[in-house]
Amino acid sequence: MHAAVAGRGVVAPLITQLPALLRGCTAAAHLRQVHALLLAGGLSRDLFCVSHFVLRCTQILPNNGYPLLVLRRLEVPNSSRVWSATMRECSRSSRHDDTIALFIEMLRYGALPDRHAYPLLLKAVANSKREGPAPAQVHAQVVKFGFASDPFVQNALVSCYATAGCLVCASKLFDGMCAKDSVTWTSMIHGYVKSNLAAEGLCLFSEMRLAGTMVDEVTIVTVLSGCAILGSIWLGRSIHGFYVERGGVKRDIYVDGALLSMYARCGCMVDAQKLFDKIPCRNVVSWTALITGYVRGDSFNLALGVFSDMIVEGFLPNEATVASVLTACAQLGSLEHGRRAHGYIKRHNLAFNSIVVTALIDMYAKCGCIDLARAVFQRLAEKDVRPWTAMINGLAMHGNAAECLDLLPRMLEQGVQPNEVTFLGILSACSHGGLLAHGRRYFTDMSLLYGIKPKLAHYGCMVDLLGRAGHLDEALLLIKNMPMDPSPGVWGALFGACMIHKNFELGESVGEHLIRLQPHHSGRYALLANMYSEARKWEEAASVRIMMKRKEVEKKPGCSWLEVNGVLHEFVSVDWSHSQSKDMHQMLGAMGLQCELEAGHGFDMDTG
Repeated sequence: MHAAVAGRGVVAPLITQLPALLRGCTAAAHLRQVHALLLAGGLSRDLFCVSHFVLRCTQILPNNGYPLLVLRRLEVPNSSRVWSATMRECSRSSRHDDTIALFIEMLRYGALPDRHAYPLLLKAVANSKREGPAPAQVHAQVVKFGFASDPFVQNALVSCYATAGCLVCASKLFDGMCAKDSVTWTSMIHGYVKSNLAAEGLCLFSEMRLAGTMVDEVTIVTVLSGCAILGSIWLGRSIHGFYVERGGVKRDIYVDGALLSMYARCGCMVDAQKLFDKIPCRNVVSWTALITGYVRGDSFNLALGVFSDMIVEGFLPNEATVASVLTACAQLGSLEHGRRAHGYIKRHNLAFNSIVVTALIDMYAKCGCIDLARAVFQRLAEKDVRPWTAMINGLAMHGNAAECLDLLPRMLEQGVQPNEVTFLGILSACSHGGLLAHGRRYFTDMSLLYGIKPKLAHYGCMVDLLGRAGHLDEALLLIKNMPMDPSPGVWGALFGACMIHKNFELGESVGEHLIRLQPHHSGRYALLANMYSEARKWEEAASVRIMMKRKEVEKKPGCSWLEVNGVLHEFVSVDWSHSQSKDMHQMLGAMGLQCELEAGHGFDMDTG
């Protein structure tokens, strides 16, 4: 960049040429040249020139102290507009900590904030991840400087309180406002939804409609998020038809994405797929919402198919997409697909964060590769509770009880507190490792030392642990003293222990109770009949099977997957639909004959 300075004669041309000069700046050296021009031309007092220059400094040097240095040496008499403009530039790039720092510097140098500064500050306070000023402190400043009745500032205050989870303060301010527009209502609804009070948010949406306030796209996206959390498909469909299909709001990628997520989270995957097929402009969010919906609905093969289509169409998955795909791979036991997803993460340098690492650990553990899971875990430098918990559960799944229990003190040494899922893994490891004393201690410690109230799953683990150790009476007493109604799974754990320890008297009582709880569950009848057969009570076993037929309870066929060369094959009991079924049965017959010859016993194709 070349520039010449020739006294007062160049002042007017410099003002007109300044925007073009600043657009040509690409480095700090260029900015210093323009700064010299402003000083030499006597324009350091001109608000237009200084504001444009500081904004360009902020864009080129976002994490540099140079823009702040310029602001500190401003000679503009009323420089609050420049400070506010600089804060706005930081806010646009989501540099919330810089926005707060600028506001503090502005007060320190005597510039009085205007009505534009406070909304920017409040947005930064609500979204900053670091500890900073509380919303109430900013509110006090607003009152002090006379902006308490400004609608623009009031909306920002409601949004800040609501986003920060201070719903009582937000509600008081909201109720005291004379004029509420769409932004005000939406901010309050968003606060409820974000704080897991979606029902209150949807009630407020009804009040908004009764008040006759115009509903916009942001409102619809927020309300659809609440519908997704509550599983309120009726309201979600109503909003889709009334506001979106009829053109009540402008349809964009955010509205389509919210609709897709709502249908997916409510389990309406047919509607989600139809909507997805109609979306003209798909993005990574819409693809991820569809994949996640299929994963939540246990349609793991369909999820992997959508992921393949996404790659073919040239869309780049993000961390959330890959995490959902890894979950599908884990549930299917598809190691090959999981390895491909891991390779994709490496090739495209996706963030190796807690969510992705947790999904990788879970996938490798469930696919039987605990060493690979351990390698992924060790690679992550800063771990929160999620990867620690995934590793603990993975080791418990593989029966590595000692290593699993060793992770808990290491986790605490790193300052990470366990959660309820962590203790599920710990108790499961104790159960499979036969560590009765350890299990009792951890079950007690989770509430006394960590403030985690045991839930149904924790009681199920303890019943399983006590039952495996032969303490059937203690397990039954624990079930009777549970603070909640025991689930069929808890009773099933006790029934399994009765089978192991041949306590047929207690097993008969538990088995009959399970049938009363789940009269259409075929497995309950089969287990009780098997127990009677093992106890040589043939008449009772026959009566259970007769009762099962009388109630028309059908046994669901078993299903399994087999991965060959990266392709998943699904097999159902007594099913010949696979294209190579004949060849496979011939091979099984040959293997059975070989077993009979080598091991001296027969092989029954109907039961083998």
